[in-house]
Amino acid sequence: MKKVLILILMLVSANVFASDIPRIPVQTDTQPILLQDLKGQVVYVDFWASWCGPCRKSFPWLNQMQQKYGAKGFKVIAINVDSDRELAAAFLKENMAKFTIGYDAAGELASAFQVQGMPSSFIIDRKGVIRHAHVGFREKEINLLETQIQDLVTEDHLKTSAKE
Repeated sequence: MKKVLILILMLVSANVFASDIPRIPVQTDTQPILLQDLKGQVVYVDFWASWCGPCRKSFPWLNQMQQKYGAKGFKVIAINVDSDRELAAAFLKENMAKFTIGYDAAGELASAFQVQGMPSSFIIDRKGVIRHAHVGFREKEINLLETQIQDLVTEDHLKTSAKE
């Protein structure tokens, strides 16, 4: 059964990886962001909801990652999927975010990314390619997530430095 579940997750992920990043703007409090415009950065796209318990645990870690790798071209964009923006605002009062917050009340972006659960995250390399996808947030996977971020930040930085 576990092998079947892994295979299903791989097939779903393969669909997302094979497709281009959706050209749907991420709505923020200031101005919309197109993920394609962030090429040149490593981007961690995190879909979250106010009712999501693991999301509450992920925000402090996302703050740490943004602070630790931001100067190296890393950016966190956390996209809220609540239909009521006031629920997101209440969540954010309790869970401070030191990274970009986006909103997807209609679920258009979540659908395009084929989000399967909360939170769902996608790590996009500097070329705009989704390299890693995760469903859920588990403390035992924190080291893996950070390694994936660090590898992309370092890998892409080394390639850029070698060309200079």
